[in-house]
Amino acid sequence: MAETLLRVENLAKTYRSSTGTVEAIRDISFSMSAGELVCIVGPSGCGKTTLLKCIAGLLAPTAGTVELEGVAVTSPPASMAVVFQEYGRSLFPWLTVRGNVELPLRHKRLAREERTRLVDDALAAVGLENAARSYPWQLSGGMQQRVAIARAVAYQPDVLIMDEPFAAVDAQTRADLEDLVRRLHSERGMSILFVTHDIDESVYLGERVIVLSRSPTFVQEDLAIDLAAERDQIGTRALPRFTELRTHVYEQIQRAKRGEAVPPAVR
Repeated sequence: MAETLLRVENLAKTYRSSTGTVEAIRDISFSMSAGELVCIVGPSGCGKTTLLKCIAGLLAPTAGTVELEGVAVTSPPASMAVVFQEYGRSLFPWLTVRGNVELPLRHKRLAREERTRLVDDALAAVGLENAARSYPWQLSGGMQQRVAIARAVAYQPDVLIMDEPFAAVDAQTRADLEDLVRRLHSERGMSILFVTHDIDESVYLGERVIVLSRSPTFVQEDLAIDLAAERDQIGTRALPRFTELRTHVYEQIQRAKRGEAVPPAVR
């Protein structure tokens, strides 16, 4: 069996506000093995970003635990990287593409030659080897997101978290970036936790799709995606099984919106 890389156990998060307490996450439990690509979907406002912040050590849960390689996450782990939706805010406009990709590596004790090798490899992996001397503001939105992905690839994290990374790009660019993520996963064995609001994207990318309920949130379903490992935008999406899976996930999301799902504690 594959080694468990990430484990979330009975995670809960409650906020205090001027009107009282708000239960954002009620009870979320799931695990992820090394080398998996797992997608998370759920209704808008269900707490996906709150969940990611807890997993990434950016937000302390009210209850429950997050473990990465058996160690409790209480602050941002050095072996985790996050790619956000707002890629423009995560890139430094005064640094070149190479400078942006190399920046996190400067916190590691690496020889200059090794940093150069890692940056060159990451830029080639995302198709930006000819844009190394450009600045982010000279690039399209899709290319800027590739810079953010290259930075994560060069850092060599044990797990890469992607928070709706393609929501702000056009459909054609999105398809290209989806295939890039699939390629990084298959060729490099990267462990990726991918959060999206797009049902079709979750089925196309994931080996598993975790469906969250509406807030206060719990895991409504953990669905195995039994499509072939080799996928393409035309052939895979035309498969009857793809249609069945995306329809099933869509129905689960609709159930979540109507509040029909049953929390684990009362099943």
